[in-house]
Amino acid sequence: MRRIIDSTFISLDGVMQAPGGPEEDPAGGFALGGWTFPHFDAALGGAMGEIFGRPFELLLGRKTYDIFAAYWPHVTDPNDPIAGLFNKATKYVASHSNPKLAWQNSRWLGEDTVGALNKLKAEDGLDLLVQGSSGLLQTLWKNGLVDEFTVLTFPVILGKGKRLFGDGAVPSGLKLVKSQSYPTGVIVATYRPDGAVKTGSFDLAERAERERARNLT
Repeated sequence: MRRIIDSTFISLDGVMQAPGGPEEDPAGGFALGGWTFPHFDAALGGAMGEIFGRPFELLLGRKTYDIFAAYWPHVTDPNDPIAGLFNKATKYVASHSNPKLAWQNSRWLGEDTVGALNKLKAEDGLDLLVQGSSGLLQTLWKNGLVDEFTVLTFPVILGKGKRLFGDGAVPSGLKLVKSQSYPTGVIVATYRPDGAVKTGSFDLAERAERERARNLT
C-alpha cells in the first residue's frame, strides 16, 4: 500500500509560506519569501537528499504545482539533484477544477480529492510525497491521510503567513521517528501519527489515587 508522506520547511512560529524565494508566493502581502536560503549548507542538503532518496511520486496542490511547473522543467543541468527526480515523477494534482497540466506525467485527482487519495493509498505503488501545498495539507490533516511527515524547522520567526497546521487541524498524538539538528540552526524531525492526544495531571493527590487504583487491579 502507498503512504502519503510530507516534508515541509517551517519557521519557528509555524509559517511555511514562500521558503524558496521572494516571488514564490506573495499572497496576503507576504514579503519575506526566501527565508530558508541563508540557512542552507552542504549538511542540510544531505538531509534533503535523504528525503528525496526514496522512490516517490509527487502530490501537489494547484498553486505549488504551478510554481514547480514554471521552474523545474526548465532546469537542464543533468547534475541537478532535484530536477531529474521531479521531472520524471508522476505528479498528482489537487484542484477544484480540471486544470491544464502541461508538465510531463501530471494527473488531476478529480473533483473528489479525498476519495481519489483513498483509492491511491489502497493500491500498490510508490509513496506520494507532498511538497509545499499548504491548502492541500489542511485537507490531508483533516481527513487523517498523512502517514509520515518531516518538519525542517528554521531559526526564524515570520509573524504571519500560511501555516503548516491551520485552524482546522485535528488534535492527534505523534510519534517522533528521528530528529537531528544542523550547524545553521535547522532542526529536522520526522513524525508519524500516534492515536489520540493523551492528557494527564500533575496534581499529586490525583496521581496517588490513580496509582492506588492501578495497584488494586
